[in-house]
Amino acid sequence: MTEEAKTSAQPTAPAVSVVGPGGGETIVLGTTHMRVLEDGSHTGHRLAIAESVLAPHTQGPPQHRHARHDEGFYILSGTVRFTVGDEDYDAARGTLVMVPPGIPHTFANLGDQPAVMLSTFTPDLYVQYFRDLQEVLAAGRPLTPQANIDAMSRYATRPATDLA
Repeated sequence: MTEEAKTSAQPTAPAVSVVGPGGGETIVLGTTHMRVLEDGSHTGHRLAIAESVLAPHTQGPPQHRHARHDEGFYILSGTVRFTVGDEDYDAARGTLVMVPPGIPHTFANLGDQPAVMLSTFTPDLYVQYFRDLQEVLAAGRPLTPQANIDAMSRYATRPATDLA
């Protein structure tokens, strides 16, 4: 094997990613603003991270369950109401909520102040779901419950009411 062939056959090391304040990809979904800090492209698609700002009195997605990824939520400010099955949890600043695959969940900001949370997705596949929802809105179509369910289904996610 030539020296040139040996060099080109070696895998390249992943690059370090640094996202400063105001950096990252912005996704706007109505009153929720999301900043994608890592979309998986620097982690071999093992992890994605996003910061979300939920306006006061913002309802989250319909209760749903993921088949293929864990989702984590760390509350940076405000209080976020998590509904997991039939149980409600009010998560204040400093609270971490981890949701494994298969567990029905949703969240909302019921308060009068914005709430900010850092979310993790392992693996990263769910980031594209948020991009898809933004495209629906950008095309001037309403973000109906069915449009949301259709987008979820592309990323191994189903409404909590589905038993399969």
